[in-house]
Amino acid sequence: MFDLPKHGEGVCLARMAELLDALAVDRARLTRISVVVTGSNGKGSTAAFCAGIGRAYGLRTGLFTSPHLYRFNERVQVDGAEIGNADLARLTSRIGAAIAGLSARRGEQFGAFEALFALACLYFQETTCDLAVFEAGIGGRYDPVRLIGALTTCVTSVDYEHVELLGHSLELIASDKSDACAAGGTIVYGENCRSLRPHLMEYNRHREVTPLFVREQIGIENEVASTSGQRFDYQFGNHDFRSLDIGLVGAFQANNAAIAITLFLLWLQREHPREAFERIEAAVQAGLRETRWPGRLETIGHDPLAIIDVGHTPDSVRQSLASLKAIHGAEGWILVIGVSSDKNADEIAGALAPSFDTIICTRAHHKGADAAVIASVVHAANPQADLRIAKTVAEAVEMSQQLAVEQKRKVYVAGGLFLAIEYATVARGGRAQDLKFF
Repeated sequence: MFDLPKHGEGVCLARMAELLDALAVDRARLTRISVVVTGSNGKGSTAAFCAGIGRAYGLRTGLFTSPHLYRFNERVQVDGAEIGNADLARLTSRIGAAIAGLSARRGEQFGAFEALFALACLYFQETTCDLAVFEAGIGGRYDPVRLIGALTTCVTSVDYEHVELLGHSLELIASDKSDACAAGGTIVYGENCRSLRPHLMEYNRHREVTPLFVREQIGIENEVASTSGQRFDYQFGNHDFRSLDIGLVGAFQANNAAIAITLFLLWLQREHPREAFERIEAAVQAGLRETRWPGRLETIGHDPLAIIDVGHTPDSVRQSLASLKAIHGAEGWILVIGVSSDKNADEIAGALAPSFDTIICTRAHHKGADAAVIASVVHAANPQADLRIAKTVAEAVEMSQQLAVEQKRKVYVAGGLFLAIEYATVARGGRAQDLKFF
């Protein structure tokens, strides 16, 4: 899309501010209409839930997420519709020209993600969005989303990821992500951040940022899960919503939905403080119920049952596996595993392999670690498993489907985002090499 590297040189904030000004983006309005979602895991579904509630409330709602799973256009949406190819090409040309001039004058290299963020800001302005939900790319301190100056943000969860940029402790990672929130704002922290509460309270104190924690100030109760979704009760302040249905599976989705509701309530209270309670509750009910977000414990086939998960950090892998067992049972699975070359294969394999007696190790076309390397760490984690190697995802699809039919088993595909999406693409008749990522 942009003839640029994925990330630019150094800290992008000053050049991004110049770019937004050059594009005549109204940054004051952007601040008013926006909420920002940061975190290690759960950002995409949290952002989608929040945007869904906004649409159900009757607001023209923009959604910026990354990465895309199947089409680049997925990253920029308004009212649930992906940006069209014509608008994408037009804005890419305009932003590319602006970047060329700024790069020549400043002597700095922009990154493709920075350019895409600017494109989303401009598109949401052109389409006069009332609410815009932005997902951070990496962290929050130096991510382009900090340019928004959002007063309503969240940290969905914290795990060891991008440690070379964010730091080698959970405290450092959580601090970086927290900095997406402007001074005087509010940050909603997911429940796995509660162990960091003393640190986060002090970290935010002198910026007058208010921290809120799921399962402390934000209540979740009476959770019930099924193969098609789940239900829970939510409480925050004067809001007490009962029997909220969500169509996404996985115990972690209640955390994500609760964060999304709170983000919307906080934003609405700031921008539209005198709205009717009944209208708000109806929007929350409908927004959560109608939200769909592919890739997280997604069923892609029924005969045999095949489920993919795009989680690619140790914590997200563990959470998804626990939910898989709770919803679909712990027995009768074939695991297809692959890990990206820049991820912690030892930890991811250690989280997955002991729960399966038949494991197929493979390599994603995009950034996949060698299948033999994955097999060695899987064997170390589970020496008793029936271990097989598929050199390509296409071979893994054929092998796993055949074994599942012959042995009357189910297929679980986990360990990496690219693996899961390539597997689904091939299983549906496509080719992994036709997918485009950056």
